[in-house]
Amino acid sequence: MAQMTEEEATRLGEKWTKNPPKPGRNGTGYFTRCKNTALSITVDSVTAQYLTAKAYADHKTPSQIIEEMVQKEIVAVL
Repeated sequence: MAQMTEEEATRLGEKWTKNPPKPGRNGTGYFTRCKNTALSITVDSVTAQYLTAKAYADHKTPSQIIEEMVQKEIVAVL
């Protein structure tokens, strides 16, 4: 595996020092998103665009939209 040079490490250190990651509302920040990547699925671009648009319109996250869809399916089966 390639290692960073001193110059690259210095530039990266300056970048994160000057522009630290900011937490988002309701657990939507950078670190929370990274923590929740243990279980992920792949969807096609049409599905991803739909989820993003629906989430934006409803002021929710794509995860919340999927959760609601799954809950509706579970209720329909019961």
